[in-house]
Amino acid sequence: VQLQASGGGLVQAGGSLRLSCAASGRTFSRYAMGWFRQAPGKEREFVAAISWSGGSTYYEDSVKGRFTISRDNAKNTVYLQMNSLNAEDTAVYYCAAGLRGAAVLSHAMVDYWGKGTLVTVSS
Repeated sequence: VQLQASGGGLVQAGGSLRLSCAASGRTFSRYAMGWFRQAPGKEREFVAAISWSGGSTYYEDSVKGRFTISRDNAKNTVYLQMNSLNAEDTAVYYCAAGLRGAAVLSHAMVDYWGKGTLVTVSS
């Protein structure tokens, strides 16, 4: 499966962005999906994940209550709605797909990475 993320950009602190990740192929609904991010000088870290059905979601503690992951299997797309953004959210965001478990919670569970989309939050 090929993944293409979009929706990044420059936003002021307190603002919102919605990232999208479009997947190719007819087996998208089989994949658990996730979002990771990598800030300058830091390692790539888990942000959010969603099960293949969309019935289960998981979040890194610092984004709970601010970010929402969702998916539309009919459109082969996963979304990340980001609200109340702050400077610490500045990073390149990557979508990921995996078949190794119910959710993509770590690098070890990722089978495919998309190219990243840059989110910059100005304070």
